[in-house]
Amino acid sequence: MKNFQVNRRQFVEQCALGAFGLTVLPNLKASQSLPMGDGFGLAKRIIFLQVKGGMSHIDTFDPKRGKTQGPGKAIKTKADFQVTEYLPNTAKIADKICLIRSMTAKIGVHGPAQYFMRTAFAQRNTIKHPNLGAWSQHYLGSSHQTLPSSACINTEPKEGNGFFPTAFSPIPILDPESGLRNIATPGGSEALAKKLKLSEKLSSFFSARYADNNVRSYREFYDNTLRLLKSKDLDSFDISKESQATREKYGLNKFGQGCLLARRLVETGIRFVEVATDGWDMHNNLEGEMEALSPPLDQAYAALIADLEARGLLDETLVVLATEFGRKPQYSGDGRGHYPICYSSVLAGGGVKKGYVYGSSDQDGALPNDPVTVPDLHATIGWAAGLPLEKEFQTSSGRPFLVGGAGAKPVMDVFA
Repeated sequence: MKNFQVNRRQFVEQCALGAFGLTVLPNLKASQSLPMGDGFGLAKRIIFLQVKGGMSHIDTFDPKRGKTQGPGKAIKTKADFQVTEYLPNTAKIADKICLIRSMTAKIGVHGPAQYFMRTAFAQRNTIKHPNLGAWSQHYLGSSHQTLPSSACINTEPKEGNGFFPTAFSPIPILDPESGLRNIATPGGSEALAKKLKLSEKLSSFFSARYADNNVRSYREFYDNTLRLLKSKDLDSFDISKESQATREKYGLNKFGQGCLLARRLVETGIRFVEVATDGWDMHNNLEGEMEALSPPLDQAYAALIADLEARGLLDETLVVLATEFGRKPQYSGDGRGHYPICYSSVLAGGGVKKGYVYGSSDQDGALPNDPVTVPDLHATIGWAAGLPLEKEFQTSSGRPFLVGGAGAKPVMDVFA
């Protein structure tokens, strides 16, 4: 692959995504130098769709026949691969997506696995790790003058700024219908500004005597809040501005409206937006649960991809569909247990190949061929978006960290 020069302006324009990585299987290739090439930094914004609970790869993006087959039959798509009948709308836009069917990990407990997926590091009591919204803000700066650089929809910002300043936290939107909470302050933003000015005056002695980064960070956080309240772009959080037809196209539910809100936010200038959907822990009644949960996911995902493409945003927007682990191949007609050894993730836009499948699982969906670890997936997304994967950041305690963790390597075959 050709080497190339990246000028300062191009580098500053780059951004990244993540929420993956740590364990490495023993049969992976030895470490190599990180590749560079024409795809570097094409993804300028990220939408990360997190399917909480552990989505079954066999019942969605990696259908099987025989003893491990689930209740959903395999159907043809617009690409040269199949999905299950639970994803009919996704099948229609399959020529725009890139499947990774050989994901693998070792963490099979929901909380730690979700933390791992969102931050790229195993959960520890001694430190909080940042998500990729915070990493990208650290390396690339703010993505907008008044809007935040990252947001999370339908989920609390538990894994946000981590060891970075508080001002790097994602802005939380717990319900896309309601948008931002508590923005209608008594007396408006002018009254809030007066209160903050008084607070600053009262705390000025402490701030001057104790020059602490946390104190400065909170002051910056409040300054950012004020700028946001005065911003003309505040309407980007209001999905009622969309037509009823558009809202119905995404689906009139939290995940569908969350995906629509994510499109509005990245279109306005927010770099990293996470949207969560929950309930995919299908130990029992898999068939009934799939029939209930897959239609909203399928409709919203397909609508998001099609809408981004129609607006000319898909090529520079990387959409990631990920889950913390898969489900066991064993199926007796009831449900499936947790299974991190083999599962699927999906990429779209941002310079990845269209209608492409990387890796595979065996005939039972139990073991991955050409395995991709969570760190590798994270590095793949980071490389597409332009973060310096080999540049170390040292915390205040002197501990070094890399985006995605040490040893993570991008899967270059997924790029066009």
